[in-house]
Amino acid sequence: MDTFDPIDDTWLAKAKKRYASAVIGAPGADRVPVDPMMLSHSTVLYGHTIREFYENPPLAAQCLAHAQQRYDLLPVTKYYFAHPWLPELGIDLQFMDLTAPVPINTVVNEPGDVDEIEIPGKEDITRGYSFQRLTGAMDYIKEHIPNMFVPLAYVPEPVGSGAELCGLEQFFMWTENEMDLAKKLVDKYIETATMGAEAIAKRYGMALLNTGAVLENSDTMAPHKIKEISPPAINKLVRNCLSKGAGPQIFYHFCGNHKDDYMLYPGRIVFTPLTIMQIGYWEQKEFPAQIMKETFGSICAIMPSVDTKLFVMENNQKKIYEHAKAQLEGGMDTKCGLILGTTCEVPPYSFEYNIDALVQAARDHGVCL
Repeated sequence: MDTFDPIDDTWLAKAKKRYASAVIGAPGADRVPVDPMMLSHSTVLYGHTIREFYENPPLAAQCLAHAQQRYDLLPVTKYYFAHPWLPELGIDLQFMDLTAPVPINTVVNEPGDVDEIEIPGKEDITRGYSFQRLTGAMDYIKEHIPNMFVPLAYVPEPVGSGAELCGLEQFFMWTENEMDLAKKLVDKYIETATMGAEAIAKRYGMALLNTGAVLENSDTMAPHKIKEISPPAINKLVRNCLSKGAGPQIFYHFCGNHKDDYMLYPGRIVFTPLTIMQIGYWEQKEFPAQIMKETFGSICAIMPSVDTKLFVMENNQKKIYEHAKAQLEGGMDTKCGLILGTTCEVPPYSFEYNIDALVQAARDHGVCL
């Protein structure tokens, strides 16, 4: 992939100061960093396809690194993909042209199947789909762009991942009538994902943990049900991964509407000094930075966000800019650091100038004092 120019060292040094300032309070940053949680937009940006992002991890990693520089974003390359550690439990994934790979089967059809799920061994983990894809991207960056390398122990939302083992409809039914079965499925995923995080940590050293809550949100489950299953699962997953050498940096991604459940997590899940908290929506609007700051700002860095739909649906830079400005004004005086982001992955076919507008808002209204 010699079609890419080398990463500019001057840009990288500035970007590293921003990131360090947001996460650990290091001085010298000019503004808050911006993270639109970019995935396959990076390959589209450089003339490739969405599908290639998922099929070709080294190419994706290279495109991600240069997209970070193109938009003046983060100084690290984080390669995510759909449903890691589920293929190791028997889930088959189908590559798609316009989306991330999707599960095409379940491994649990009736209650008795739950106890029959076999947890893979450590050798199965390192030979498996998820480990090979994550290390394929990370090894490439470590060799070719080492100054943007960050080890990533990607262990996505435990509840939603466990639900894929039986199918979402069945899982939701069990959360109402057979919660113990739902928890068993989640525990199967937690055990498998923990081994994955351990394998990543053994290969690279301390690794960024990425997890959160997506399936369980205020549109899908009652708060008392979320309280029963989600904080305990996230807490168990993160504590297990930390005990195996992953972390201490944690990125919590809470996608969807969390208006009625965001308050369930402080005091119930792990927050290290290197934690970033991101929440997507308050009903149909962006989750307010002010509330995020009041709830989480004294215990971790926060990532207030702009609605991702705007980046592909709005041919209007000013609208992106104004949404970003409002979020920055609501969160800039937070205690433990701030990153400006998007409510979920920025869409693959986002208008480039909309992402530019997000960054310009950070330059104008996210200036570090």
